[in-house]
Amino acid sequence: MKKACLFLTLIFCCVVSSYAAPCYGTRMPKKNHIFIGAQSYSIFKRYLEDDYGKLRSLQHFFLLSYGVFDWLSIDLKAGSGNIKQRPITRDEVDYLSNFAGGYGFRLKFFDEQKVKMVFGFQHISVHPKSTHLGDDKNAAILDDWQTSLLASFDFKKITPYLGTRWSRLDYIHRDLDSRKRRMSDLTKDIGFILGFDLPISEKIWINFEAQGFDSEALAFSINYSF
Repeated sequence: MKKACLFLTLIFCCVVSSYAAPCYGTRMPKKNHIFIGAQSYSIFKRYLEDDYGKLRSLQHFFLLSYGVFDWLSIDLKAGSGNIKQRPITRDEVDYLSNFAGGYGFRLKFFDEQKVKMVFGFQHISVHPKSTHLGDDKNAAILDDWQTSLLASFDFKKITPYLGTRWSRLDYIHRDLDSRKRRMSDLTKDIGFILGFDLPISEKIWINFEAQGFDSEALAFSINYSF
């Protein structure tokens, strides 16, 4: 069953394309259990395709993960986020924070002794407030996608993990005359992930994650297990 689900998951992700978002790590809720948390995610730099410059974003979320099985979890989030887009030839465009949300799943396909391996798919969509450039009203959406493969080792007092991902970030810009989707630089779509889970008590832990190569980003969350 696990092998079949993994195969179907890989097919699904290839179909939708493998597009970055926090990976959550390898700690997953058991069947019918729930994790909740609060997370901040900072994208410091992500280059866009061609000559469309680069993008930054700060996002804050409430998290909820549900264990469908011991090896499969559904991950949901809701909160707010902004977009700061800097074209090459113009000043930075600042879209103030507004609604943001996300969804995804994780599939644990290896769990032996202290070693775990997890495959994940995550998507975040940020819809900040519109802004005016001169007399023109401009709006933007950030679509942030990824698939990831993580491995962790449990040292009891800390559980570090590392992995890789295939990610994409789309900047959708709309003004009076047009709506254009600008993808992230596709030559930098493979990234490196390094993070850890640090237990505070039996049910509370901190997660910290750094992302590099495809983008420069950090994620921090505090979590509680029911």
